[in-house]
Amino acid sequence: MKVMVCLKQVPHQDARLEVRADGSWIQEDNIKFEINSYDSYALEEALQIKDAGGADVEVVVVTIGPDRATQALRTALGMGADRAVHINDDATEGSDALGIAKILAAVAKEENPELIFCGLMAEDGNFAAVPPMLAELVDMPSATGVLSTANNGVMRVERELEGGAIEVVDLPKPCLLTVQTGANQVRYASLKGIMQAKKKPVDTKTAADLGVADQVGAANAKATVNKIYVPPKADTAEILEGGTDEIVGQLVGKIRELGLL
Repeated sequence: MKVMVCLKQVPHQDARLEVRADGSWIQEDNIKFEINSYDSYALEEALQIKDAGGADVEVVVVTIGPDRATQALRTALGMGADRAVHINDDATEGSDALGIAKILAAVAKEENPELIFCGLMAEDGNFAAVPPMLAELVDMPSATGVLSTANNGVMRVERELEGGAIEVVDLPKPCLLTVQTGANQVRYASLKGIMQAKKKPVDTKTAADLGVADQVGAANAKATVNKIYVPPKADTAEILEGGTDEIVGQLVGKIRELGLL
């Protein structure tokens, strides 16, 4: 069985982020990057299936990004993944969620995995849009917000709903699952694993190699980021005084004035 895991490299959670002068994105020079935490849980879920299936299970990790993204793949290989695919192509820059999904779909069609694991969302975008689009493009049933999986002919998953409710779903394979944080205990790459990772293959591809060069990139994006900025701090704060009922009445009045009620 082949399992494909989609990874994204994002700024380290402790990185000090500054906006570019033109407001197009953050300054990426001289900051650390790491595997998106949601994707780490997705990778761990795939590796647990590999642990149970042994040599019969192959885990392939895939990422899109510049040269630095190779480090994310090497980390995943050190944790136990078998091989990696790196889409490293300037032509993919500026791709929206649909463009990214098209690239991953092209990889999936070449790899023909039985399972695709993704993180619930990327920490730098928080859209949670790519995995459902990918599932649609490769015509796979999918489940989001997965907290646990059981691989018994079908994939039985527990997924988290709004409000904390848990839903149990059975999906036929092949299928795609997006994994929620806290679904498992993510392992570390061992020293032995890190050494072995150096010998594992990383296949580098371009959008043209995958046949999607005319469908991705900023020129083909249907959704674009016009500007990012640090929210301005309010100059003043109004303090409401009086008894509880009086303060509540004043607050409701303020909310109505703002058109929020």
